[in-house]
Amino acid sequence: MKNVLNHVKGFFAGIKNGFVRAWRAAADYHYHKISPSYDKIKHALKNNVIVRIEGQQLTLFSFLNITITRRRREGFYGYVFILLWLLGFLVFTLYPMFYSLYLSFNHAYYSAQTGVVSTFIGFENYLSIFRSQVLLPLFATYLGKMVLSVPLIIVFSILIAVLINNPIKLKGFWRTVFFLPVVIATGPVIGELANQDATSLPALQDSEVLLFITENLGDWLANPLEIILTSMLLILWYAGIPILIFLAGLQKIDTAIYEAASIDGASPWDRFWKITLPSIKPLISVAIIYVVVTMSLFVEPGGILDLARIHMLVGAPDSAFFHGYGYAAAIAWIYFILMVILMVIFVGMMSIRRREEA
Repeated sequence: MKNVLNHVKGFFAGIKNGFVRAWRAAADYHYHKISPSYDKIKHALKNNVIVRIEGQQLTLFSFLNITITRRRREGFYGYVFILLWLLGFLVFTLYPMFYSLYLSFNHAYYSAQTGVVSTFIGFENYLSIFRSQVLLPLFATYLGKMVLSVPLIIVFSILIAVLINNPIKLKGFWRTVFFLPVVIATGPVIGELANQDATSLPALQDSEVLLFITENLGDWLANPLEIILTSMLLILWYAGIPILIFLAGLQKIDTAIYEAASIDGASPWDRFWKITLPSIKPLISVAIIYVVVTMSLFVEPGGILDLARIHMLVGAPDSAFFHGYGYAAAIAWIYFILMVILMVIFVGMMSIRRREEA
């Protein structure tokens, strides 16, 4: 029995000695072969024609000296972490934007033999859009719809968020109910619902109010109001994300402030205007930007984006119904500028401070 145990111990001792010898051999190889090569590469990277690092001093191209501080080192590491996103943004967002701006000043179309063929025509695409009898009413309708819809969505979102924030039963259920349309409105589902007229309220479509608006108001005001009334359900669906934004802001407000205001005799109305609304005011600007962008990106049949797509894809270069990539890019840039102007106006209005009476 002792002989068996001695053989087993000897076997494991041999394995252990083998690992030790292999580890020492690897360490010696690293010390004598790999480490010197690594040090040479490290020295070459820190001392060359482009980069030279000596202590806390970084020299670029032999004339640009930068002192390496802790803040700059942390900033460099931060940019390294987001480098992949920056490359994606430059390649897939910034470059297509400037290329579309370039195409907007050209008559451009796609050829299977040569690719995109462009001819510089200056501001002719923009002038053609402003002379168009189709696009200008669409732009006016878009502006009117946004001016009326965005405040409606923001007010509705604030009211729902305040109600859900109260200590009520099934709070999580109600959050899901108001957020569910956001999931449904994503992707081709909303397009199919719109085609089946499932995003409108029949009671509003058949009401006398809509008939009065179309008969007594001008087109510049009647068309946006008609769109809002006939697609009220679709507009309120955009309130899902703003409700969550406002709800997150309301939950950050210290309840002791409300208790102190109640002790001082403030009514719920006073608490809303003096505490709740000022506390979530920065979030209103965020919600406005989200709503404007989301509503603007929705492709309505016969809308501006749909018309731009048609001018890109339908017809041939010699067709009367084809204006090419340049014309579509000009439509998109005018649309983008209007969207930015709307966001600046809405956010600017939120930035205006009320002057308190002396």
